[in-house]
This record gives sequence, C-alpha cells and structure tokens, in this order.
Amino acid sequence: MTKHLLSFGHGFSARALTPLLLEQGFTITGTTRSSDKAAALEATGVTSVIWPDTNLRETLHSATHLLISAAPNVDGDPVLNALREDIVRHAPNLEWVGYLSTTGVYGDAKGGWVDESSPLKPATKRGQMRVAAEADWQSIPNLPLHIFRLAGIYGPGRGPFSKVRAGTARRIIKEGQVFSRIHVEDIAQILVASIAEPNAGAIYNMCDDDPAPPQDVIAHAAGLLGLPLPEEVDFETAEMTPMARSFYAESKRVRNDRIKSDLGVKLLYPDYRAGLAALIALEQFSDQ
Repeated sequence: MTKHLLSFGHGFSARALTPLLLEQGFTITGTTRSSDKAAALEATGVTSVIWPDTNLRETLHSATHLLISAAPNVDGDPVLNALREDIVRHAPNLEWVGYLSTTGVYGDAKGGWVDESSPLKPATKRGQMRVAAEADWQSIPNLPLHIFRLAGIYGPGRGPFSKVRAGTARRIIKEGQVFSRIHVEDIAQILVASIAEPNAGAIYNMCDDDPAPPQDVIAHAAGLLGLPLPEEVDFETAEMTPMARSFYAESKRVRNDRIKSDLGVKLLYPDYRAGLAALIALEQFSDQ
C-alpha cells in the first residue's frame, strides 16, 4: 500500500521533510492558503491543495499519515475545527500523526532545564493556545499521535546572516537569557525516524545540544561573514515589536535526550556553530 502523507500547513519544516519521504515512495498532499505557494509546492513533488477552500474529506480518508503544522488561533486548532469528526472516524486507519508544537508550552524556566515531563506553564498567549491545541489532539481516541515541541527554527533562507549583512542586526542583551534552537534538516530527520518507529502518545523535544544567548549567535554569524560585531542594545531600552519582545519573556534550556534514546537520532547540527557554518557553505555553493 502506498504511504500517503497529508500535511496541513505545508511550510518550512514540512518542505524539508518532503524529499526524504518522496525517496521512500510516499505520496504527499500539502495544504496552503495561496495559489502562488501552491505552485511552488507542486514544483517539489507535492500535490497542493488550497485549504480551507477545498473539501479534504476524501483526501483525509486516503491518508496513512498526517502532519499538522498549522498554528492554533483564538478559536482553537483550525484542522480539528474543520475536520474533527472525519479524523475521529478515520483515526484507527492512520499509522502516524505528527503535531508540530513549540517549546513555548514550558514557559519561563529562568534559564533552567526542561524536558518532556516538565509542567506546562506558558508565559505567552501563543504558548497557551499551543497547550490547548495539544490537549485537543490528545483527546481523540485511538489516534497514533506524536507531539513534537520545536525550539527556534533556522535553516536555508532563515537565519541571522541577512540582517547582519544589512547592518540591521543587534545584540539584544538580557541578563541570563538563553534560547534553544533546531536546524530544519534535523527536524526533518527526527520526523522520518518517528515515522519509521511509531510510538503513539510520544512527546519529543526538537532542539540541538547547545542552548545559547541570542547575542552569541549574532556575534558568531558576524564573525563568519567577516563583518563588525553588531551593536549591543540593552533589552529594557531596545526598540522591539511586541512579538519580538514576547520571546524574551521566557528563558530556558531544553533537553533533547528522548530523540536520541527513543529514535536513535544523531543530530546533523548539534549546535548553532555547526548549523551556521553549513548555511554559509550552502550559500557559497549556490553562488558558484
């Protein structure tokens, strides 16, 4: 039987997963909201669907795997709001369901460590909506659900280099602030490992081995580019959007032991230094 992944909100992480699953003979249907993005997905071998404008009932019933990247909103999870009854009816026929959540569900640990068993104490509205969405998916009986809590995502086209080059990057200094990160290629390989070894009910943190202050990452990026260090700006007086400032409401170090012990994953980019070096090498290769 052909494996069929139905991917809701087929974005940055799902696009990195795509070639790995196509190599395994999967067919992939990905949802998007615009015709331009739909055309781009088709070029990668994904059957695109503009959703929620399209009825996905038949597609859902042919799927063996689901990946949910669509973010919740104040009304709840958009996929469950639209398709809960169909998912409930189809749940026993699914082999694997992956829900991409966020490490924001843990809230602020004041720089301390958290793991998958840590209490969920989100400090932001986004984190609170994620906690509610996780619980909503967990409430569906017989669903082979796997929850992945992602740290800050970076990868090709999504990193600090463009701002450093443009001279708009700043080293925001907040005492004790640390973030965890994950390269998008590591997200993809973790998802592949989970699909190969389903464990319904499992929860996995997705992050690298080296939580670090954000200003260190910016400084390292500047060094790789041979550019001057961006200016230091105190967090309290920095001009920032409410969204950007909200990220600094939480400081924590996220453990990733479970992806290694349960899934046998060896990270391609165990820290931001390895990840940024690979991005620079990719840029240089693309320019040739």
